Amino acid sequence: MAESETMSVDTSNEPTEDPLQDLSDIDLYNLLEETVHANGVLHAETQMFDKHLKRIEPKDLGGAQTSLTATPSHSTHDMGRGVSRKRSKSRSSHMDRSLRLNAEQKCDIAQREIEELREDIEKLKDDSDKVLDTYKAIMEEADMRISEIRKSSYEFDRDIVKGAVNQKTNEVIAERVMRYFEDKLRSRDTLIEKLRLKNSTLKVQKKKLHLQLKQKEEMGEVLHEVDFNQLKIENSQYLEKIDERNQDLLRLKLMAGNTLQVLNSYKVLKMNQCSNGI
Repeated sequence: MAESETMSVDTSNEPTEDPLQDLSDIDLYNLLEETVHANGVLHAETQMFDKHLKRIEPKDLGGAQTSLTATPSHSTHDMGRGVSRKRSKSRSSHMDRSLRLNAEQKCDIAQREIEELREDIEKLKDDSDKVLDTYKAIMEEADMRISEIRKSSYEFDRDIVKGAVNQKTNEVIAERVMRYFEDKLRSRDTLIEKLRLKNSTLKVQKKKLHLQLKQKEEMGEVLHEVDFNQLKIENSQYLEKIDERNQDLLRLKLMAGNTLQVLNSYKVLKMNQCSNGI
């Protein structure tokens, strides 16, 4: 009996054969590449699940947390009862398999993450468009300011530096300089008044549009995105019909031109026959 026990111990302690020893260097390299690729896929999948867990509400995690907290207490209770280590390992592995996600659940989570990613991309695109529009407006304003400064510099050089110099004393006439700046200030005041009136007019138009939009919302006549898409489809259909009608009109014009040429040839032939008959 003791001899059999020693034999069982010896067989259990025998080293297992390494399956990698029979592989060549190329096979090991290919196996390494496949393992690295599989690890990359698992890493991306883990990141996706982590983002999904952080995004969902805490109440959705309540059931999972209770189940996860219940499993260790159950396993410790079994170990306290004196269950063997092999049995506890098999039970924990069975629980791990039961807690794993199936393919349908993984696809559902991936679809949700794709939708969230698309929404984030659309939001980022809108924000980028707003920033780009702001920079374009700033550049346009800077170009306008540069053109105004160049124009003012040219006028100052023409009217003051060269045109307001006394030929006898070779000095700038002060009255012309004062008149020049007074005219500039007066033109600035006029421009400010025009812009103020335009701004007040735009404010009134904005208020009217807000009131009209509010009235349409109350009456339920506001166009939604589906209505705009329907209008776009109808617009494209009408444009195709207009194009077809234009093609028909062009063909009819060509036919009319050919008919007119034939008619003129018959008229010439008739006139020749009449002249010969006479």
